Amino acid sequence: MRVRAPAKITVSLHVTGVRSDGMHEIDAVTVFADDLYDTLLIDTGAVGLVVEPRGAAPVGPDNLVARALASLNVAARVELHKAIPSEAGLGGGSADAAAVLRSLGGEVGPDALRRIATSLGADVAVCLQTHPTRMTGVGDVLEALSPTQPLHLVIATPTFGCSTPAVYKAWDRLHGPTSDRAIAAPTGWAGCATEFRNDLEPAAILVEPRLVAFREALALITEGEPMLCGSGSSYCVWFETRAAADAAASEAARVLDVRVACAVTSR
Repeated sequence: MRVRAPAKITVSLHVTGVRSDGMHEIDAVTVFADDLYDTLLIDTGAVGLVVEPRGAAPVGPDNLVARALASLNVAARVELHKAIPSEAGLGGGSADAAAVLRSLGGEVGPDALRRIATSLGADVAVCLQTHPTRMTGVGDVLEALSPTQPLHLVIATPTFGCSTPAVYKAWDRLHGPTSDRAIAAPTGWAGCATEFRNDLEPAAILVEPRLVAFREALALITEGEPMLCGSGSSYCVWFETRAAADAAASEAARVLDVRVACAVTSR
């Protein structure tokens, strides 16, 4: 079977606290991309994991696809075609694991499947749903959102990545900053959030200072206000129409040094 694993785009992320066990509590708004996704070819008549292009993800037991199969106690061969870049803040590994759970976990039941997803990683459960969602707690409390309009986004990922654990550790070292860059919620999203901001951006910049120049260049090209996706390194910019996003993405791909520069519409 052929399965799509859409990129998760965190358009707003507030870090609301730190638990006694060191886990960070958040209030985040996430959407999923229609045209940026990994593809999984799953064959339950064989065993193994192949990643294309080679080196885009590990192929050992630590790969989230392998862990998802093990959690389901299912043997299968998965050919994983990666389009979502790594260390980009787009949830690629989590999306891949969720795609396996959706495809092969039908007999498990929704509650058990969600528990398995949560055990695999903080973002796997939200990736099971692939629709606009608010994440609270440590990412384990999910609330479906009902915006009246989709988001038309340009996603741009520089040639360097950001390690999520490193960014959260930097946030702790900075004593829990909040971002001073806030953007009014786009048309159709006022009922979901009053503003979008990403509290991890100061920490991500500490980890990878080149983000500032990349963000400023993207802002100049798109004439918009880029927002960091999750822990980075990708930025997104939203537009009123898909045509405007397509044009801006083409210009970003032409001018910037990127791994990905594309237009997507939220699902």
